[in-house]
Amino acid sequence: MTAPIPAERPALRVAGPDDAAAVLTAADRGQPARLRTSWTAADIMAMEFAPPRWAVPGVISEGFSLLCGPPKVGKSWMSLGLGVDVALGHKALGAIDVEPGPVLYLALEDTARRLQTRLRKVLGDREAPAGLTLATQCPPLPQGGAEAIAAWLDRHPSARMVIIDVFAKLRGNSAPGASAYDADYAAVGRAKKVADDYGVAIVAVHHVRKAGSDDFLSEVSGTNGLAGAADATLVLKRARNQGDGVLHVTGRDVDEAEYPLAFEPGTGAWRMLDGPAADYRVSDTRAAILRFLRTAPGSTPKAIAEGTGLKPDTARQTCSRMLADGQLAADPGGRYRVPGVTAVTPVTAVIQPSLTSQNESDSTSDTRGAGWP
Repeated sequence: MTAPIPAERPALRVAGPDDAAAVLTAADRGQPARLRTSWTAADIMAMEFAPPRWAVPGVISEGFSLLCGPPKVGKSWMSLGLGVDVALGHKALGAIDVEPGPVLYLALEDTARRLQTRLRKVLGDREAPAGLTLATQCPPLPQGGAEAIAAWLDRHPSARMVIIDVFAKLRGNSAPGASAYDADYAAVGRAKKVADDYGVAIVAVHHVRKAGSDDFLSEVSGTNGLAGAADATLVLKRARNQGDGVLHVTGRDVDEAEYPLAFEPGTGAWRMLDGPAADYRVSDTRAAILRFLRTAPGSTPKAIAEGTGLKPDTARQTCSRMLADGQLAADPGGRYRVPGVTAVTPVTAVIQPSLTSQNESDSTSDTRGAGWP
């Protein structure tokens, strides 16, 4: 017995040069009802599965992901930039190779004029990708939004990603009598089912709470049902000093990680920075010392000052404070290193006396050698 075939697909409003509405349609699909079954552990271990499809390797995998952050932090710039990079097959965040493919960007708070302005900045001298579809309207998920997205995916079987900006515009109303947790879980579940059925990444832009937390997952606005139902959660925060932002990532198929990022206002682009995120959550002086000691562990304050351009007194005092704060470890001889980084044992140069210096006293030779290297 087959499921009933829907008579008509809901429409998506697609932004174009004249902001005209267009309807994305696809051949109606009839799918047999799926059987619910179970397996033994031996059955599971004997199965072979295709590797997960990554929209952005290491960051965004197939399934449903939340991209969260406070207002005006740059979530929309990031999501639009990712959509452009994936559609073009360019490096995401300026650093990660991606496989090109069609992308649907639901810009539900924008107009065609604003999208054109943002695209002009993000693209720069790059050609606008034909594989990026921009839509400014979509029905809520419970009222046909899921089917509308599925219809677009039917027309683009090689699609890599769907971006919902913002999720609140698409989640729909809660079922009568449902708890807040159940309502949040169900809202994510509708979008997640589409992602799972098509093996595509769906990224939903969402907000965080005003109150901060040591656990970035606790900052996601709403109940734990949102992050609990999502396959992955990404939280974008602005760092206080050198780094403009840090992207926290965790999920079922994504390793938990933190990525330091810099925002370029002129291009609207987020760029991944070198080194661990922790280096960009401290002052410029401490960050410079940390970066230097990662490449030259076991250095003295004098060597640190010479290598970073800091004043000797500043380097010495800052190293002392960083040691007290647990950001540095000290080795004998007043040498510093980053905790967990093995110090390089200093090698003393051995000077062979030349024929003309054989008559020099032993004390003179010892004095010359004591200062090396």
